[in-house]
Amino acid sequence: MMVHTPAKYAESEPRRVVLVEDERALRENYTLALSKAGFDVSGFGEADAALASVQANLPCLAIIDIGLGRDSEAGFELCRALRQVSARLPIIFLTARDSELDVISGLRLGADDYLTKDISLAQLIARVNTLLRRVEAFASDVAESAVKTIGLLELDKDRLVARWRNQTVDLTVTEYCLVDVLAREVGQVKSRQQLMDAANLVLDDQTITAHVKRIRAKFIALDDSFSSIQTVYASGYRWMDELPY
Repeated sequence: MMVHTPAKYAESEPRRVVLVEDERALRENYTLALSKAGFDVSGFGEADAALASVQANLPCLAIIDIGLGRDSEAGFELCRALRQVSARLPIIFLTARDSELDVISGLRLGADDYLTKDISLAQLIARVNTLLRRVEAFASDVAESAVKTIGLLELDKDRLVARWRNQTVDLTVTEYCLVDVLAREVGQVKSRQQLMDAANLVLDDQTITAHVKRIRAKFIALDDSFSSIQTVYASGYRWMDELPY
């Protein structure tokens, strides 16, 4: 997987967002709202053109629908392809589909957030800004020690990169934030609400659970003995240190 990071923008420069929505009226509505909020929006009605745009010029964020044209799963495939372009590109699903299976599928593919179209435009802008503030907060917090080591884990806040046993773990922005929140206080149980608050997330318990499962799977793919993220029944999760051997 490539490890491109979203483009950095000067304060006066509009941040570029790629929006993928096949219904023209909705696309224009979202584009107008995002533009008024100060974003430079590149709108697309189908996946291939959106992917080509991202490959040519990585935006600060992508917002994608699931069903595009006659392909009811095109957005899922696009998310998968975008993750191949960049592990750190913030991705939001914005869709009419609200089933538990769709939410879990979207998060397993690497989306940072999953919103349904009954959300107001004001709430959409708020969620976009929250996600981008999270990226910018980590990127700007690079004072004396941008790299933090906790046992076998290394966290690089400058690049939003986690390493386990000297191997890079391809985490999304949200996944990196959750690992950082858990690992900064080894052994302390964090409830799902505490994880959401500390990582500045606006998610539900089910979504946090899906993220944690995906994070675990990524670490285990590199090290099948990984057990640092522990579930504490009815309480939440904790990070337990594993010392090098």
